[in-house]
Amino acid sequence: MVTDADEKALTRFVYREARFADESKYDEWEALWDDDAVYWVPRGEGDFDPAKHVSHLFDHRQRIATRIRQLKTGYRYSQIPVSPMRRIISNMEFFDGEKDGELEVQYNFILAELAIQSTHETIYWTGRVTLKVRPGGDDFLMFYKKIVLVNGDEPITSLSFLI
Repeated sequence: MVTDADEKALTRFVYREARFADESKYDEWEALWDDDAVYWVPRGEGDFDPAKHVSHLFDHRQRIATRIRQLKTGYRYSQIPVSPMRRIISNMEFFDGEKDGELEVQYNFILAELAIQSTHETIYWTGRVTLKVRPGGDDFLMFYKKIVLVNGDEPITSLSFLI
């Protein structure tokens, strides 16, 4: 059973993680990840084995660090200038994790991205996130983030930012 205190703390964590991603605060966002992290955007819905199923994104901790380094170089042309973004988070549901101290939250999101570097159009990304955390330092550390896009089984534009 997730306590009210855990629910409030996890809600604050989710909002902070989203703000760091929206504002391209790469170092702060990366610091939220634990060493055994999985960052996954599957193609379509379902419980797939990412090793056997095509994904839009399937990163482990080292690949997350590489992605951040690439974004910070100034040579990631699909993000020059960086896309202005804001997301709305709703329908949060909280669960105990598989191990003691781990927590899970699932929520819906809408993310508006202005493709300022190319078409100048606003692109809307929508879906459901499953985020798993464990205690780390004075807060939580993420060790799993799965983002199932509404249009995840369709051709999509580049995911060259932090979704």
